[in-house]
Order: sequence, then structure tokens, then C-alpha cells
Amino acid sequence: MRVLFTSIDGAGHFNPVALFVDALLERGDEVLLVVPSDLRETVEKRGYPYRICEKPSDEVMGEIYRRFVTLPPDEAEIVADREVLGKHYAEAMLPALEEACRDWRPDVLMHDSRAYAAGIAAARHGIPHVQIGISQAVVENASLDRAAPELVRHDPAIVERLHSVPFLSRFPGSLDPSSFADTRRFRDGVEPRRGMLPDWWGGSDAPLVYLTFGSVTGQLPLAGDVFRAALEAVRDLPARVLFTVGRGTDVSQLGDVPRNVHVEEWVPQADVFGEASVVVCHGGSATLLGALAAGLATVVVPVFADQPANARLVHESGVGLRVETGIESEDRVGKIGPADVPRIRAAVERVLADPSYGEAAARVAAEMRALPTISALLDGVLDTVEQGAAVRVP
Repeated sequence: MRVLFTSIDGAGHFNPVALFVDALLERGDEVLLVVPSDLRETVEKRGYPYRICEKPSDEVMGEIYRRFVTLPPDEAEIVADREVLGKHYAEAMLPALEEACRDWRPDVLMHDSRAYAAGIAAARHGIPHVQIGISQAVVENASLDRAAPELVRHDPAIVERLHSVPFLSRFPGSLDPSSFADTRRFRDGVEPRRGMLPDWWGGSDAPLVYLTFGSVTGQLPLAGDVFRAALEAVRDLPARVLFTVGRGTDVSQLGDVPRNVHVEEWVPQADVFGEASVVVCHGGSATLLGALAAGLATVVVPVFADQPANARLVHESGVGLRVETGIESEDRVGKIGPADVPRIRAAVERVLADPSYGEAAARVAAEMRALPTISALLDGVLDTVEQGAAVRVP
């Protein structure tokens, strides 16, 4: 089978897609990726066959981000989903995807759920498609609704179709009821690995707190304030702290790094989760799902995008705590600063001291382990798309 993949840039979007690329290559299927230039190095290192598609220009994105950080959260979500994803990314990616559909002629197109151009291209060329969920189903649904006014300019039926094609999700059903008609859940199979971290703390056996704001935050103008507040919150905490800031982040914006904190650009998640006691994060879906699968209690300090929704999920399910920062109490996205330091520290101390959060996380981890593997899921998904495949456009 020939499977075309696409994703927008960003590890949280690409990594779930890569899980399926690897599984199909292992089966012996043919794959081709169409990705923005920011992912070129990643796909080359993995040895994937690929083509590069356009992405929104730096000028366009710079202007959007400057507006983004001045807006109330509700308005910022509209900008992110409608302008960035529904308009600029869809328009930029569509030509290369259509070209691949025409000349490579895939049997199916699999795409990250925010790469909306894939659904448009698939419909135009009569190719079945499958979306790989990035966030909770309720968040995906809301994002699609916000993007819809731009998407329907290309395809009036795009929203209805995206609700009906297979939607593949790593979130367990107990935490994530879905309105997508054909939701199929899976586990990614990445197991935590113990003993993989170097001894960056001079032989200390204190609990390990993993602090991260993902791969994107470090590139944004708000990063300095966010990072410095988080570091101050864990200063002199009776714990080892590993802080990953994302590749390419200017570490000079961190200021005075506490003695108990070790900073790295990136560390394999499985290596950290094998030793961590608590995860302190922004609530990006990739980080949260990794923590849940490892049975780790979580403190979420949301900044933007799906993170406030994931923070509510953590709080309501009892697997950790949500820190209410400026993103919810003020009128600007990502407004995190000195006033939030005591709240962040109190949440971390509470989760470290109270085993009930870890016990709740362990129950969720058991549910996630019972989900089908990607290989088992693919058998059913590809059977479905083969049986219901549309006739190709000549």
C-alpha cells in the first residue's frame, strides 16, 4: 500500500504521525511525507522519503504572533485556528499535497489533525484519508469549528467529512469522550526507560521533577518571562530538576539558573519519564500523554493553544493540579510572571507530597496500556479505507 503522510511543523504534530510512518515501513508499505522545511532535518535523520511544502512566511507569522500575545485567550484561539491553521498553513501546504496526490497516487492519505490542507487535497483527488489526533477530541472539534470559515472556501463539505473519517487518538476514553464518528484509540508503545539519565546532580537521590514547556514556547517572545517564573518556582526545592527548553532556544533568557536545576535543549521523553516523580509542564498534549502513559502525576502551567483544556483535564481527573496563571486571570495569552511563582511552587510541593495524584495517574496508565498497539489499529483502519475508497479522479 502507498501511504502519503503530512504534518505541520512542531514536534507535537509530527511525532504522532511518525509513529504511523514507522509502523507502515515495518510492514513493508511504501510511504511519502510532505512536510514544511522546518521538518527537513528531522525526516532526513529518520531516513523517510519526503517532499517539502511551503509554510507561512516569517513575516506573516511574526505579525500574527505579535498580535497573539496581546489578545484575550478566546480571541487568540480564533487567530491560531482560523488565521494560522485554517488560512495560512492550509493555503501554503495545499499545492505540494495536490502535486503528490496527482503524481505519486497514494492509496490513502494520513495526516495530523490540524493539517487541514490534507483533507482538502484528498477530497479533490478521490483519495481516502485518516486523521491522527493531536489533542483531546473536544479540543480538535473546537479548533475545526474555528477554522471552518476559512476551510469551506476550499471545500464546503470539509468539516462534515473530517467528522466522519477515521480519527486516531492516544487519549483514553475515560478522559476524552469523542464526537468524531469513527474514533479509534491506540497506545504508542514507547515505554519509560530507567537508568538512562546522566548524573547531572552529583549523586543526589532526591525526587526528580521534570520541567518542560515543549518545543515551541522557547521560540516565542513570551518565553523569557515564562521560563524565569518556572525556574524561580523550583529554586531550592528538595528535588532534582531537569528543565528542557527546546532546540534552538536562547538560554541567556533564563537568567540565574538554580543550583538544583539542570538545563538541556532536549532529552528523550522515555528516558526522563523512567526516573521522574512529577512532571511540570505547559500541558501540551504530547507531554501530557507521555506523563499519563508513564503513570506520573502532573502540574500544568498552561500558556496557549490546547493547554488550558488539558490543564482542566488533569485537575478534573485527579492526576495532578492546574495552576491558574495570568492566562486565565488576566487578559493576555501566556501572561506568566513573578506573581505566579508562589502558585506554581505550592502545586509542585503538594503533588510531590500527596501520593493520591500518582495513584490516579497509575490507573489512567493501566487503561492506556490496554489500548491496541499501532500495528493492530492499522490493520482495521486500512481495511476500512480500502473498503470505502472513493473512485480516483483521473
